[in-house]
Amino acid sequence: MTDRPGPRRELERIREGGGPGAAHAREALGAGPVPERLRAAILALALARGERSSTCPSDAARALADEWRPLLPRARELARELARGGEVRLTQGDRALDPDGEWHGPIRIRPAR
Repeated sequence: MTDRPGPRRELERIREGGGPGAAHAREALGAGPVPERLRAAILALALARGERSSTCPSDAARALADEWRPLLPRARELARELARGGEVRLTQGDRALDPDGEWHGPIRIRPAR
């Protein structure tokens, strides 16, 4: 396990815990293509945090790379794709976001109901 705190450490705990999101955490921490690992990280974090919490696209990006900012646009697009597929919900404050709508600023990712 990594010594540094943050989303990567959280993914490692999710993987080791075997609960919701563990399979996705294993994929995210694996050696596959970055877009697939990023998608898996989003799902692992959202599922493990559960309905009462949420995650951010940057959490998934930071879990995969020290230089995470270049991954952020792809993480946001993957969150849209996951929301279109009904796997997650996107919110901004208390407002649900349409994954096909135009929105700007910080978003949160929650597990689908």
